[in-house]
Amino acid sequence: MQQINKRLLNWASLIEPATLAQAEKTASLPFIFPHLALMPDAHLGKGATVGSVIPTLGAIIPAAVGVDIGCGMAAVRTQYRLDELGGNLAELREMIERAVPLSAGKYNTVLTDTAAERVEQLTKLAEKAGFDPARYAGNWPLQLGSLGSGNHFIEVTADEERGVWLFLHSGSRGVGNRIASHHIRVAQEAMKRWWIRLPDDDLAYLVEGTDEFWAYIRELRWAQEFALANRNEMMDRVVACFAEWLGAPVEELERVQCHHNYTTQEYHFGKQVWLSRKGAIDAAEGVSGLIPGSMGDASYVVVGKGNRLALNSSPHGAGRRYSRSAARKSFTREQLREAMAGIEYRDTDAFLDEIPQAYKPIDVVMRDAADLVEVRHTLRQIVNVKGD
Repeated sequence: MQQINKRLLNWASLIEPATLAQAEKTASLPFIFPHLALMPDAHLGKGATVGSVIPTLGAIIPAAVGVDIGCGMAAVRTQYRLDELGGNLAELREMIERAVPLSAGKYNTVLTDTAAERVEQLTKLAEKAGFDPARYAGNWPLQLGSLGSGNHFIEVTADEERGVWLFLHSGSRGVGNRIASHHIRVAQEAMKRWWIRLPDDDLAYLVEGTDEFWAYIRELRWAQEFALANRNEMMDRVVACFAEWLGAPVEELERVQCHHNYTTQEYHFGKQVWLSRKGAIDAAEGVSGLIPGSMGDASYVVVGKGNRLALNSSPHGAGRRYSRSAARKSFTREQLREAMAGIEYRDTDAFLDEIPQAYKPIDVVMRDAADLVEVRHTLRQIVNVKGD
């Protein structure tokens, strides 16, 4: 751990000066308490750094949570071993691709029975929160059970003992994005109204006790529940696809879930704070979590060590080294094929911006996180499913 200053601690050995400068701006805000913690995968983000843990007193920065509210991971450990998978992996990938809508703007056309039950629960939660999600996205029920694009994925993986896991990454989709974007604008308008000048407009904040603050909290919490339900709905479909492909039932030995873009209330250094994890997971002592690598690297099932200085947090993934546009200019489809050798995936240059070389080496990130989490399992991809 490196102490940048009294209000900024850094666990990243690979970090750009611009990323540190961005984090220092956030850490300088007067309501940060006790300090901002940069995770090993930290990189530039919108307003606040991706891979940062931001504790605040009496205020929240909506952009510090991010626009994919509740984005996170889910994993299921099955009873099967790698040597029991004798079928055509391309067929399994295509089954999953048909069962789960992929890519930005792609949603379901009808609700499955399980999705309908989840939508009913979310509708009740929204009514209790005092808002209508249709205000943001009229088709929000059809978004449930859809993956998205970018770094979101579904994978079939195997651990160090050749045990098979199903693994996925997604969040609150279009409805969560619109909720976040609305409240970022509300915060920015408030800063203008109160003549508050900030080092970055995307650090605009909402003050606890105001109507705007509590409206954000209610809708944020709903979006986090939507993201959780979305991952569970997709995972149920992936489990069903896997069972159909195998021609045998799948027993869930374990299901792990974790958010990595969210806000919650926690006690740190003697005070209750609003803790925003933007690209970080809960790593309190004994808490299970998931840290994915890039689409061609290992992922990890971990348990938190409860590091007090790190605000009981750990990294959420590998962290980008190249922007999407830079990756497209720097790498070729042939290099992507080489990086994905041995993994069943859809061979297209649409994924060039997700090539493993565009990310920090996950083994370096995990070494930096050695005092934050303990590794339970190391997972290697067999099948990768992504949206364009």
